[in-house]
Amino acid sequence: MLEDKNPQRTSLSELGEFGLINHITKHIKNQHKCTVRGVGDDAAVLAPSKMQTLITTDLLVEGIHFDLSYMPLKHLGYKSVMVNLSDVYAMNGETKQITVSIAVSNRFSLEAIEELYAGIQLACETYKVDLIGGDTTSSTKGILISVTAIGKAEKDTVVFRDGAKETDLIVVTGDLGAAYLGLQVLEREKQVFQVNPNNQPDLNDYTYLIERQLKPEARRDIPKLLKELKVTPSAMIDISDGLSSELMHICSQSKVGCKIYEDKIPLDPQVISACEEFDLDSTMVALSGGEDYELLFTISIDDYNKMKANPHFTVIGHITEERQGMKLITKANQELELKAQGWNALKE
Repeated sequence: MLEDKNPQRTSLSELGEFGLINHITKHIKNQHKCTVRGVGDDAAVLAPSKMQTLITTDLLVEGIHFDLSYMPLKHLGYKSVMVNLSDVYAMNGETKQITVSIAVSNRFSLEAIEELYAGIQLACETYKVDLIGGDTTSSTKGILISVTAIGKAEKDTVVFRDGAKETDLIVVTGDLGAAYLGLQVLEREKQVFQVNPNNQPDLNDYTYLIERQLKPEARRDIPKLLKELKVTPSAMIDISDGLSSELMHICSQSKVGCKIYEDKIPLDPQVISACEEFDLDSTMVALSGGEDYELLFTISIDDYNKMKANPHFTVIGHITEERQGMKLITKANQELELKAQGWNALKE
């Protein structure tokens, strides 16, 4: 396993819980004035604010959400933070603090946990976020990571999922499907390695796909960009479980229908070529793949001119009356029912 390649191996039992906490947090420095007290006390202390507070949390479990045979621990730490930051940006807010709790089995050494926290610390430094607390405990099997993100947003600019209105335009950031295909490449190479451990994979043709899977970036830039453009979305959500699932969340909570157009869905050239290689339909990959951590939102048609030439945004459809349902218009101009086939955390 990746965490065992370090020749130096210090058992976590040598430090104990408090020794481990002190060791992995000794270099953490707070960056925000609103963080009065972070790691080191029974609870963190945050200064009051006139802005609204956004709180979100995610739990990542080994064997369910990640596979350490190809997920480096530093990347895992980084990604575990991104998953949460993305939810705050999907509310049109800015993340200020996070807490991190982990449960680890005795198969992990201190050096392995240092790698995990190196990724967490890199994410905090890159995204200007304070790590203000958490917990550590033992696990009978594998590793579990729970991250809670705390953000802020002006009361008038917080965006929910239930504000989409008829004739609103449907917009996505970036491109879709790459993270899912990165996972397919990694799973294929894992199977090849199990058959022949001496095989060295050539992944140069899949660099973008693998990076989108192992080290995704949350769209911190989008709330700032929307503010500069003077555009406030009517509804917004991050694309973690697949475009179709997320759009259906917006439609069901806003009590509206939608039409999206297959030829408008943004795809990277590596996604198109990898879909041909794996014999997958690129539209289905974009609709159902998940883990893209792009943002999906709706805007008033009156705001179209403010963002039509911006390379970060693609208009893929529009909102309709609820009775018209949720539809995908294919390249052949066929109207298909949109289905949620993305990630289901409770699926057996």
